[in-house]
Amino acid sequence: MQRICIPDYEYQERIAKAAKLVAEKGLDAMLVVSTESDYANARYFSGFWPLFERAGVLIGANGKAVLLVGPESAIIAKDFGKIDKVMVLKEFRESADPAYPELVPDTFKDAFNYIGVTGENIKIGLGSYVECTLPIMEGLKDTFPKAEISICSDIMVALRSIKSENELACIREGFRIVEIATDEVVKALKPGVTELQMVGIAQKVIYEHGAEYEGLPMYVFSESSTRHAISRSTYKEIGKNDIVQLNLSAKIDGYSPAIGLPVFMGKAEGEKKELVEFCLKMHNWTTENLKAGIKADVVPKKFLQMFKDAGYEKNYVYGPCHGTGMIEVEAPWMETSSNYELKKNMTFQVDTFISGSTFGCRWEKGIAIKENGVESYTDYLEKHGLIELGF
Repeated sequence: MQRICIPDYEYQERIAKAAKLVAEKGLDAMLVVSTESDYANARYFSGFWPLFERAGVLIGANGKAVLLVGPESAIIAKDFGKIDKVMVLKEFRESADPAYPELVPDTFKDAFNYIGVTGENIKIGLGSYVECTLPIMEGLKDTFPKAEISICSDIMVALRSIKSENELACIREGFRIVEIATDEVVKALKPGVTELQMVGIAQKVIYEHGAEYEGLPMYVFSESSTRHAISRSTYKEIGKNDIVQLNLSAKIDGYSPAIGLPVFMGKAEGEKKELVEFCLKMHNWTTENLKAGIKADVVPKKFLQMFKDAGYEKNYVYGPCHGTGMIEVEAPWMETSSNYELKKNMTFQVDTFISGSTFGCRWEKGIAIKENGVESYTDYLEKHGLIELGF
């Protein structure tokens, strides 16, 4: 069976599109940088996911590109990368900060010369400013002290927001696998198991069914730790009558969808039932009100007002959706301050979180924006609803 992935030609198309945007901004070149944990921008152009070290892709307005890696990644970058030219720069070294006294590295000057950008008074755009480490920034400034360095993260948002059919196929496959993993974790839940044991079951399942990795640090939280909007699972034992929060994911060629839902280790009652059901209502309302052509702030503003009208303003944590793709949470977010327009094949996680007095709850799934609504990539939440295991 043919593996679902991004074909090689699409990487070249991405570089060409980026070069056009770089030229339109009046830049000579754009540098994107990635780390092991936030690999997306460099991998988007090169297919390369660094480990320990950093990686970068330098793209000229003329369309030439080079993959930049640390001293230990030269061979793996050539084996895994989709860009023919690989250069090794000390600025991309790992955090242990080895000296590599025997290394004769490439330099930023070499890399810029390779893509045809010469001179001193050049204009460099940083396409991933947040991920750009201090050694990389200092290396750029030392090499080109007269250069104008600016932030052009909007180029990457523009490129990555609207997904190709190959990207959508990867996301769909990820959801197929996450559904299987969620089923297996729900079957295994019982009083006395630990949160981490349940994560282990999910990890086993996603690898067995074709995932390359977990799409986010998968978590199973119980009772008080469900208040954490983001967190990590622990050795805590799950108890009878606990509320358990699942957020499971599977990565397919870098694409990282997730499903989130609460599970009751007993009967849902009182404040827990009330807030969980309201949260699900808001989740479904969000899905039903998204479509291409509307301003991205329309749904978040109404979403927040509905929390207020229902008397749950104090339980509100954040807006209804965030972008998703190579990273499970990526730009753009959908917030009350958002000023962009929703477009066809933008992909989002409908991520509905509510915080109670002693617990929290999240309903989450992935969708793509379409002309008259959305394409939902899983019906798991609709099929199963509020799960009560009856212990």
